[in-house]
Amino acid sequence: MARRHSPVWGLLCALCLLLSGVFAQPAYAAMDVAKQVLIGADFSGQELRGATFNLTNLRDATFAGSDLQGASLFGAKLQDADLSNTNLKEATLDSAIFDGTNLTNAVLEDAFAFNTKFKNVVIEGADFTNVPLRADALKTLCASAHGSNSVTGRSTRDTLGCS
Repeated sequence: MARRHSPVWGLLCALCLLLSGVFAQPAYAAMDVAKQVLIGADFSGQELRGATFNLTNLRDATFAGSDLQGASLFGAKLQDADLSNTNLKEATLDSAIFDGTNLTNAVLEDAFAFNTKFKNVVIEGADFTNVPLRADALKTLCASAHGSNSVTGRSTRDTLGCS
């Protein structure tokens, strides 16, 4: 004998099927490769918005032309990395190490980089609008700042507030 369910049960089942269809869609979460060793990795031209590279060794990595808006590179090691023509708007760069890093024409607008270490970086045309920097980092960057960003049209020296 078939078991009969109340009409409420049918409505609940229909609701469950409807919701499972909505929530079963694939979730496109940002890439998370925190605490990895990615020496020499090639991320050039990629969409990496919101990606997490916290404490990752990215020495000699290439991000040229990539979109890293809102990405987190907290404590990342970016020695000799290529971040030219990269969108780093609103990125977290705090405690990252930029040594020999190419930031030509990068847009760092509203990025957080207060404890970031900059040494021997190429910043021709980089846009540092609204980026909080320590006095020692600012002095280092202003010593080599020149050019204007090809996307925003802003002078690197002006965005750093160099006198």
